[in-house]
Amino acid sequence: MPDNRDNRSPDKDPQNGGGNPWMKSLFIWAGILLALILFVQIVDGGSRGAGANGMAYSEFLNRVDEGSVKEVAISKEVISGKLTNGETFRANAVPDPQLTTRLREKGVSFQGEPEPQTSVWLILLYQAMPFLLILGVAFFIMRQMQKNAGSGAMGFGRSKAKLLTEKHGRVTFDDVAGIDEAREELQEIVDFLKDPTKFARLGGKIPKGALLVGPPGTGKTLLARAIAGEANVPFFTISGSDFVEMFVGVGASRVRDMFEQAKKNAPCIVFIDEIDAVGRHRGAGLGNGNDEREQTLNQLLVEMDGFEANEGIIIIAATNRPDVLDPALLRPGRFDRQVVVPRPDIEGRERILAVHMKKVPLAPDVDPRTIARGTPGFSGADLANLVNEAALTAARKGKRLVAMKEFEEAKDKVMMGAERKSMVMTEDEKKATAYHEAGHALVSLHVPGCDPLHKVTIIPRGRALGVTWNLPERDRYSMSMKQMKARLALCFGGRISEQLIYGADELNTGASNDIQQATDMARSMVMEYGMSEKLGWLRYRDNQEEVFLGHSVARSQSVSEETARLIDSEVRRLIEEAEATARKVLTDKIDELHRLAGALLEFETLSGEESKRVIRGEDIGREDSSSRRPSLPTAGSSIPSTRKPPRGPFGDPAPQGA
Repeated sequence: MPDNRDNRSPDKDPQNGGGNPWMKSLFIWAGILLALILFVQIVDGGSRGAGANGMAYSEFLNRVDEGSVKEVAISKEVISGKLTNGETFRANAVPDPQLTTRLREKGVSFQGEPEPQTSVWLILLYQAMPFLLILGVAFFIMRQMQKNAGSGAMGFGRSKAKLLTEKHGRVTFDDVAGIDEAREELQEIVDFLKDPTKFARLGGKIPKGALLVGPPGTGKTLLARAIAGEANVPFFTISGSDFVEMFVGVGASRVRDMFEQAKKNAPCIVFIDEIDAVGRHRGAGLGNGNDEREQTLNQLLVEMDGFEANEGIIIIAATNRPDVLDPALLRPGRFDRQVVVPRPDIEGRERILAVHMKKVPLAPDVDPRTIARGTPGFSGADLANLVNEAALTAARKGKRLVAMKEFEEAKDKVMMGAERKSMVMTEDEKKATAYHEAGHALVSLHVPGCDPLHKVTIIPRGRALGVTWNLPERDRYSMSMKQMKARLALCFGGRISEQLIYGADELNTGASNDIQQATDMARSMVMEYGMSEKLGWLRYRDNQEEVFLGHSVARSQSVSEETARLIDSEVRRLIEEAEATARKVLTDKIDELHRLAGALLEFETLSGEESKRVIRGEDIGREDSSSRRPSLPTAGSSIPSTRKPPRGPFGDPAPQGA
């Protein structure tokens, strides 16, 4: 079977410059060391005196006068010779015209020592060595800087796009699940890359650019890689932030270089992730618009649809903020095809789970359909994280297979946060938390329009001391007024439950997040959704944003003082109606509230079905009855005012304090 892997050695890859990088570094440092040695020799050469057995010139004359010098060799700089006792000596030469006469009188044998002949080229090399050393060090430093910014001279302007050939382990459409509509829209791009003449025969032109729009984690980058994998063409990937640099003109230069590389590898795909980093509206904010980001955007526009044709180059970009992109990017001839990559529905989630579960050993009780039904709103990345958390949980327990229990624990951890088992709570705090969550759960069971109760727990998770978790029966894309009013009542179930049991004087800060959720929802109903008869079907709030000095600034629509008072009164009316609904349910079902709170203190966590059995007075059938604690009495004790349990009806973290 042929091996599809790229057998080129990374050390000899032409993109890496060829050769072994360790050998290059060794040669460079060896050259620097040799230059230092020569430099030391130049500086120190001639400064060394007589060296070993050195003798002062005056002492040398005394030895001559004593007759203890046998023979002498005289050079320009050094006088060397041998004493009568056989010892050798060296002395620095001093200009002395009487020396030869004195040696002749004492009968000393002497001779002149010729000076060594030094090459002119060697002298020039010695003199030029310091300058060559400085130039070599400077060249080495500049090369390292260029390597960080891009290879070659003036590497700051080189593109940072990475070329992925995908020869081994490539991604195809089989690895992408849950976004069938997006796959179908991009299928013809694959067909064009495989057979461009198929469209050219009828005079058709394939779109030059496709913009993938969707929330984070939905698989936009994976989808772009799958297109390149299906067509088996080179795939260039770069982030929008990689174009912008602190130097003016660098971004535009990188755009030009990226398209030059793409032309050499055409047909190919160029994928620009987070294009909103460079493609925002031009002229927004202060200044004359001639900044680095806008120059980069202008060059990108020219390259995509300018005078020069870029045949065979498909530009695919991804963003989750299409509203901030410049209109010139979205016109025909550029990103003229917008492909929405939404969060998957229940069918898509099941297929995504099946893809990620292929690498995990599963127990027979694992049902992807059940997991998909319990994870509404999860993206592909969330589901991948869910499968990974389940595998890690099973590994910590020492299991060989991942069972449904691990997936349930992983789902609770991802959606509600990890359990804080080490947190110490007093009995009064546990009772107050139990009544708070029981109030939320009871309202959700008795108010029409609430989502079905999935789970309620008083085990601290994340920043919440307790969680009441409601899940819709199916994927929801809109909410009715009845459902929103039911959710408002659900928000106040915990606060009213504590008020009925402990009295108004014992209210605490635990319901701050509930109040915030209810206020925001009621204000949206009045100002955005047209759910107020007095204000009519008008929008009184604008969510558009403007870019000012690099920051997004919300722009709110101004209203008159009379309208503002009317908005506040309508918001208060919705809140008071929700409070009255929750109070009536909890007052009429006070016995069920006590039973549910007692069961929460006994078992700590109840499912939706178990909660229904508890309020009917039935046994929930738990086997671990031996570990039960005494049931909660019908009347609770007072709660210390220092308690600060931040919790919300859906497990959302609440701010500390009120």
